[in-house]
Amino acid sequence: MVKQAGARPGASGPGTPATVALVAAGIPFTAHTYAHDPATTNYGLEAAHALGLDPDRVFKTLLAEADGRLVVGIVPVTGMLDLKSLAAAVGAKRAVMADPSVAERKTGYVVGGISPIGQKAALPTVLDETAALWETVYVSGGRRGFDIELAPDDLLRVTSGQLADIAR
Repeated sequence: MVKQAGARPGASGPGTPATVALVAAGIPFTAHTYAHDPATTNYGLEAAHALGLDPDRVFKTLLAEADGRLVVGIVPVTGMLDLKSLAAAVGAKRAVMADPSVAERKTGYVVGGISPIGQKAALPTVLDETAALWETVYVSGGRRGFDIELAPDDLLRVTSGQLADIAR
């Protein structure tokens, strides 16, 4: 179920754009795979349960449109993205959830496997401040059934993200 990070993506779980980006940036991470149930639609809670984790430590990646531009919000799977707070964090007046097909096309990942790391284009990224409570957090590794564990500061560094209160 758990594989330790290695020097190359193939040694650390499925090779995805997320693992490639982390290896290229020299950021330490641990890859965790689990059997994804195709009937499940709450991917983050599924990961927390399958990996035996506190769900507050597992984060989901959501895309929103803030004043017409795509932005990434990363919040605990137990919460919801506060669109007003996300908009304020990126200097926008208003934010709405992005259409799932747009999210898939712009990130290169499928819904339920969208990683904040290694997306097709660099998007403004905001990580909920509760991530700072943990030594490491879990985010999608770029496929359903595959999560990456890394330090919140490293997640911010690899995504050029910022920390803000964006969950409710």
